Amino acid sequence: MIILQYLFYILIFPGALFTIAAGLLLAGIDRKVIAHMQKRIGPPVAQPVYDFFKLLGKETIIPATANRAAYLIAPVVSFVSLCIVMLFIPILGFRAIGGAADMIVILYLITIPGAALIVGGAASGSPFAGIGISREMVTMMAYELPLVIILLTVAKKVGGDMLIFDLGIVSAYQAQAGSLITEWSMIPAAVAMLLVIPAEIGTQPFDVAEAENEICEGPLVEYSGSPLALFKLSINMKMIIMTGLFTALFFGGIRTGFVITDLIVFVLISTAVMLVCITTTHAITARLKIEHLFKFYWTVVAGLALVSAVLVWIGL
Repeated sequence: MIILQYLFYILIFPGALFTIAAGLLLAGIDRKVIAHMQKRIGPPVAQPVYDFFKLLGKETIIPATANRAAYLIAPVVSFVSLCIVMLFIPILGFRAIGGAADMIVILYLITIPGAALIVGGAASGSPFAGIGISREMVTMMAYELPLVIILLTVAKKVGGDMLIFDLGIVSAYQAQAGSLITEWSMIPAAVAMLLVIPAEIGTQPFDVAEAENEICEGPLVEYSGSPLALFKLSINMKMIIMTGLFTALFFGGIRTGFVITDLIVFVLISTAVMLVCITTTHAITARLKIEHLFKFYWTVVAGLALVSAVLVWIGL
């Protein structure tokens, strides 16, 4: 019975099926809203679903110079790691798997898709992929510093004299004391997190690693068929995972008492977060240069996270 329960968690909810469906839904809403902001009709909300199945039906062409094993395994590793991440994120109180170091595990797991993209791009043997993976590495180094500071700040705020990395405790703390977004000392960290999310997902203006007009999708330039479908799906899944992580960290105090209602509220909050930090940013900004991206994250975003860290460490 326990085995069936965990299989349900992994395969259905909150694992693979839910993460895929919610990610594709957010991606469709994102594209539709951007189109309206730019005075276009835009594709239907279900367009990411159509694109995914269309790619699955395409032929997979493997370059003659590619490392076949790494080329094919990389997108699978990216997809599986994201399915696992969702098991650790509380959905307004409910989570499938928990432990004393959830946030540390999540930090490691969400870096795996970026590492898989680097490995897959390198395995393809394309010079465009070589440029893209170097940009991807710089991007990861840029946003991970403020992300670590944000997680440490939340852990300190919840734990007081000690660091608490258990998202279940973070959620329970907010249920009693109120959501962290209402704490003025945590607002800079929340803003920093909103700026980290689009870089983690790789959307404009932080899509320097896959710049279509410059390096032809970078690490993905040689990908086609189902491997490309898995990489694109992973990007969509990151939308619900990163916005869901923001919801768990800063809106964990919101509860309705019913699992279905909590799930709907969770998706609505995640959608609102996406519209603020991904959709709006995409619609009104142009792509940054890689050196500007790195400077922005290590000065402005890391600075915002540090402000909250200092305020929390001195007890405010």
